[in-house]
Amino acid sequence: MRRSQRVCLTLGVEVFRHQGDVRLPGEQTKTLTVSAHGALLLLNTPVVIGDSLTLRNLTTKTELRCRVVNQAIGPQGVPEVGVEFLKPSRNFWHIAFPPEDWSPRGPESKTYGPQSAANTAKASKE
Repeated sequence: MRRSQRVCLTLGVEVFRHQGDVRLPGEQTKTLTVSAHGALLLLNTPVVIGDSLTLRNLTTKTELRCRVVNQAIGPQGVPEVGVEFLKPSRNFWHIAFPPEDWSPRGPESKTYGPQSAANTAKASKE
């Protein structure tokens, strides 16, 4: 079970690697998913699991330290890197996360798929 809900969100970030106490030049990129505990992002900068990074939210200019926990080549050939915040931060992304007990299969969730004309007409009257 996940510690926090993942949300699909494309958000501009700048990623800085660290070598000891030295912060290396950053790469501007974007997130694919975010959570209170980290993110999955596109990253061309070579990293290895365990590397220390700093993420800068380009919208708010806030920064947070994290570490690389996963990496794989994505479907478009670009490396996708999973990062985990050193300290969880629900507010870093400035979004409202779903409640912890939320499920996409719950009755409050919208369903996608073919709908009959009767259902469409009923929904438009409400």
